[in-house]
Amino acid sequence: MIEIDALTKVYGSAQVRAVDEVSLTVPAGSVFGFLGPNGAGKTTTIKMLAGLLTPTSGQVRLGGFDVVRQRSAAMTQFGAVLEGSRNVYWSLSAWQNLMYFGRLKGMRKAQVSERAKVLLTDLELWDRRDDKVGGFSRGMQQKVAIAVALIAGPPIVLLDEPTLGLDVEATRTVKNWITEQARELGTTILITTHQLDVAQELCDRVAVMRKGRLVADLPTQELLADFRERDRYEIRVEGTAPPGFDDAVTRDGVTTISVRVSDGPREVYDVIERLRAQGAVLESLTQVQPDLEDVFLALVNEAPHAA
Repeated sequence: MIEIDALTKVYGSAQVRAVDEVSLTVPAGSVFGFLGPNGAGKTTTIKMLAGLLTPTSGQVRLGGFDVVRQRSAAMTQFGAVLEGSRNVYWSLSAWQNLMYFGRLKGMRKAQVSERAKVLLTDLELWDRRDDKVGGFSRGMQQKVAIAVALIAGPPIVLLDEPTLGLDVEATRTVKNWITEQARELGTTILITTHQLDVAQELCDRVAVMRKGRLVADLPTQELLADFRERDRYEIRVEGTAPPGFDDAVTRDGVTTISVRVSDGPREVYDVIERLRAQGAVLESLTQVQPDLEDVFLALVNEAPHAA
């Protein structure tokens, strides 16, 4: 559904390569996490995908349509929910927003009305349809933004920080909606976020950018498994921390020592032997699997990992 081939963006006489030959494919009906630190080239890539910037070289296709050569057709494939509800008018009601954007996208009035009723009902906003969006809570504004992005039924939706600033209930509603759209309706969801726990929970696949290039593009669970050599272990011993373990945490008479493996299990055994030599009584040893935050930090702070 999304095809990016050798996409490159070069700025200025200094030939700064903000995006350097990025290639990736996002199949229909998947939830895809597109991650990277500030300055990695992620935003520039998204702008080229959305037709807001022209690539220096390479190609972007949405639903089979080239974004540069077939822009009008490509844009019918795409809807966006921008962080901060920037794609809705706060001075208009929820209903007025949907009618305006639906008509703007070429839909007939009757089509927009029918579609708007379904969306507002599904997002639990029907009873507030005539209220101005500016008076809504952050979560309700996000729901209106989602409805606006979906009014014309695009097969691809970009979600920029979809749960940032939402309360627990609104966050769960949005997460459930994302899952439903992808699994049941076949919508392709592209998520950009710094909330890596959200990406880990929702995304089938994750790509990570660093300095304009992709440093990972793998199914989420495969990416996590690929970093198992970086697993952490937690060793719990009775009493206070022995000398030499300054990062240990003691609580309720038990000390937890965290060990980050860099040389296989042998390193853990060496730590246990040190503890025994100091008279520590071992209570438990637990392997802590890496989460997406661990993997992300390793990827963006170290040499590129094989994608």
